[in-house]
Amino acid sequence: MNIVTAMAVVVIVTGLAACSVTPTTIVQEPLTARPRPPASSAGTPGAIFQNAAYRPLFEDRRARLVGDIITISIAEKTSAGKQSNNSASKTGSVEASVPKLFGVAANALSGLGASAKAATSYEDKGLVNATNNFTGTISVTVVEVFSNGNLLVSGEKQVAFDKGGEFVRFSGVVTPDAIAPGNIVSSTQVADARVEYRTNSHIDRAEVSNWLTRFFLSFVPL
Repeated sequence: MNIVTAMAVVVIVTGLAACSVTPTTIVQEPLTARPRPPASSAGTPGAIFQNAAYRPLFEDRRARLVGDIITISIAEKTSAGKQSNNSASKTGSVEASVPKLFGVAANALSGLGASAKAATSYEDKGLVNATNNFTGTISVTVVEVFSNGNLLVSGEKQVAFDKGGEFVRFSGVVTPDAIAPGNIVSSTQVADARVEYRTNSHIDRAEVSNWLTRFFLSFVPL
């Protein structure tokens, strides 16, 4: 196999692999967790009370254990703006004349001399405005319970279309006091919240140059 054939194989394999790559994530992983098995205890069952399947009659069904599910109501809206101005200028001049050279009279050297002037100016302006609006719901799983009772939650929702898929991911720290009936929490009440929406469709890949194009463009002085 020559070098050209080897490079062609690498390009084809890389292109095929890129078609099924899951988008990178910024959320806290793992994205889910299974409930921990209860500790076994050798209790003496009675006629009505069964120790293995006992659950209090008025138990609060609020999520509080690893593996419990919480529904996050995403309502994120941010707006930011930035404006900057920067300018600078600099001027300079140099003059030189020859009054007398090797005993020659000054009037004979009146045409000899040098002068130089330079001016530099710089001005830079920038204006950036960003607005984001993200609404929706996603169910997440409690992946860790902190010593103070706060819950680390994380989850992912995948929606597959004909030519690609959508990935909605969320993670953050929830305090039990913020959990509403039905185990619903607003995303604005989640600490260290990380919300993301990613896709792996052909349109998203068209917005980014492939690695081979970026490789050759790195040598082109644009």
